[in-house]
Amino acid sequence: MWKTQFGTLLGMLAAALLVAGVAQAADSRIYLPMMMRSATLPLPQRTAGPTASASATGTVHPTGTVDPTTTASPSATATQGTEVPKVPVVPPADAASARLKAPDGFAVRIYASGLQEPRLMTTGPDGALYVASRRGATILRLADADSDGLADANQVVARGMNGPHNLEWHDGSFYVAENDKVSKLTDLDGDGSFTGGGERVTVTTNIPSGGGHSSRTVHIGPDGKLYVAAGSSSNNNVETDKRRATILRFNLDGSIPADNPFAGDPTETRHPVWAEGLRNSVDFLFLPDGRLWADHNGSDGLGNDAPPEEIVIQVERGKHYGWPFCYTSSLGVTPAGSHEVRDARVAFAAPISSCDQVTPALFTDAAHQAPLGMTRYDKTQFPAAFRDSLLVAYHGSWNADQTPRDCRVQQIVVNDGQPVEARPFLTGFRDSPTQECGSAWGRPAGVAVGAQGEVFVSDDKNGNIYRIVYVGQ
Repeated sequence: MWKTQFGTLLGMLAAALLVAGVAQAADSRIYLPMMMRSATLPLPQRTAGPTASASATGTVHPTGTVDPTTTASPSATATQGTEVPKVPVVPPADAASARLKAPDGFAVRIYASGLQEPRLMTTGPDGALYVASRRGATILRLADADSDGLADANQVVARGMNGPHNLEWHDGSFYVAENDKVSKLTDLDGDGSFTGGGERVTVTTNIPSGGGHSSRTVHIGPDGKLYVAAGSSSNNNVETDKRRATILRFNLDGSIPADNPFAGDPTETRHPVWAEGLRNSVDFLFLPDGRLWADHNGSDGLGNDAPPEEIVIQVERGKHYGWPFCYTSSLGVTPAGSHEVRDARVAFAAPISSCDQVTPALFTDAAHQAPLGMTRYDKTQFPAAFRDSLLVAYHGSWNADQTPRDCRVQQIVVNDGQPVEARPFLTGFRDSPTQECGSAWGRPAGVAVGAQGEVFVSDDKNGNIYRIVYVGQ
């Protein structure tokens, strides 16, 4: 009897296997991906408008088009133990993907919206994106806990700040550059917030406040010192407050390091100065070898094409970089042995009596681009051609009236430790080439590399944060 039952069972099993094999053979293209996809996170559904529906090869949008990049690639391990390649999740199409253009193989989506003048950003030790909201007077945490390519919420972790422009993580705390000071925020109770159980300490008020350029930027150098960029008070007036148009340097407690180049200068406001002649270096960074690279917004009023925008300046101890007396006149890579040229509108004043005394930029781009945030791409999510490149947010200036400058994110290619070429990376913020960026749809301000190798771009015009990932050709 048992043999009869066993034979029946074997027959049923064989029939089932035969049916499955026929189904698989009929459409293995659909069957295999669906089997593999069962091991992945669900597709993101947070999108404005009609809900997108999943297909075997991507997401079908309400327009009827299929976007293959919206599907999370499986991360399960194959039967032989090999890891299936992972493609970043890309949410359904949105207003950013409809108009912003990145190089082939990249996808752009709105990661977060509704922010009040988001400026510079950083990735925290928890892997979340932290943003300085200047008009909102807040620091925001934009986490993506469910890995769907969208911020879970615009979480306020610090408020009541004076025009916060950027923040830097160091040794368990965030250092925040405000208009008139640098503050140190510490989460004492581990709740992820710097209010309530958090601590806020003023590190230094020894920085200039107000004026034509009121944003401040702070970074921690490889020497463990605090570096702060402070812009000029005007277009091209010689500053009486020597802390302006500089990069300043402090100890972490706000005191003046004894080895600052002007620590013993008779003029007290020169004591924190590390380097000067920088009209408005909105952002800067340190390379792995310790070099400091800064961008620089040049003077207005010299015409549509002058001065070239100084995109990469190698900032060194005690050096002067020309403003308001001189500027780098070449375009692109600065030839070896170059000297800056005179801005004849401004009479020389101490300590400068000749353009031979100042240091040219390493690399320039077209005038009036207004470079703001910059970052170095040091991850592997993007192709190798982007490794070590700078990504710089060009805010666009009002001063090129005949040919308005584009607001975009620009890739500065770096070879053998030197900037060599500029290429557009993210464009489409303007409605036309004749539109000024002040009235454009959007305007990039900050750039940051995320924990997974994605790139985030802040837009202080429309309050968006964009997420850019490489999905392949």
